[in-house]
Amino acid sequence: MADARERLLLLLALPALVLLLGLFAFPVLRLLAMSVEGGSLEYFEKAALDGLYVSVLADSLRIASVVTGICLVLAYPVALWLSRAGRLGLALGLFALLLPFWTSVLVRTYAWMVLLGRNGVMNRMLRDWGLIDAPVMLLYNTSGVLIGMVHVLLPYMVFPIYAALLRVDPDLGRAAEGLGAPAWRAFTRITLPLSLPGVSAGCALVFVLSLGFFITPALLGGGRVIMISMLIEQQVREFLDWPFAAALSAVLLAVTLGIYALVGRFGGKSHLATP
Repeated sequence: MADARERLLLLLALPALVLLLGLFAFPVLRLLAMSVEGGSLEYFEKAALDGLYVSVLADSLRIASVVTGICLVLAYPVALWLSRAGRLGLALGLFALLLPFWTSVLVRTYAWMVLLGRNGVMNRMLRDWGLIDAPVMLLYNTSGVLIGMVHVLLPYMVFPIYAALLRVDPDLGRAAEGLGAPAWRAFTRITLPLSLPGVSAGCALVFVLSLGFFITPALLGGGRVIMISMLIEQQVREFLDWPFAAALSAVLLAVTLGIYALVGRFGGKSHLATP
């Protein structure tokens, strides 16, 4: 009976699997084949040895790491509050988190350009409050890119942590406090360790999405902040160098798979902290 049910489920999933193989697996394999055109690894050597491309990859990793760290610091308190909020607070909080998904990333990015420009809302407010005399450069630099990316990716950090916190039995914390542990110790010894799988999943998701981000850094960076996705697009659009763009894409894919492998190896375990 179980075998028949499994075969039925596999049969139902077969069209989706075929679609995924056709729309994802084949293009990826074609991309990898293009990167070693003629059986040569010269494009990978260029990506690995040329200082320009190495620095762009390093900057992309650095920006993705900073965005992930900021999102984690901002998202954990929100997820913790959501896991303990009442029905009204939970509904309002989830609505606020889901609302950005109903707005185009392009629209949100242009909105930040209006807010962060030299004569934008933020600079006018700071001048009106007497905090600055000259406009602060919040746009077309790393700061603007970080602000825009954190705004877009924050929900992707909140939801995995929130899901992990929902699985933490609240009686554990109450039992610890009943035995004399202060609230902060109950949190650091029980709640935080048990929520680490959600933290790991959220960090991996945000980091990978940040690494391949294009629209937000392209607009808010103004061409002064270059990430690897922008470099790949440039190789195709300006230089028509498809094999080298494919090699850069393969490098980005390898980094992404490596991150997921590390998370799967080390991030899927949680335990109560020992005294």
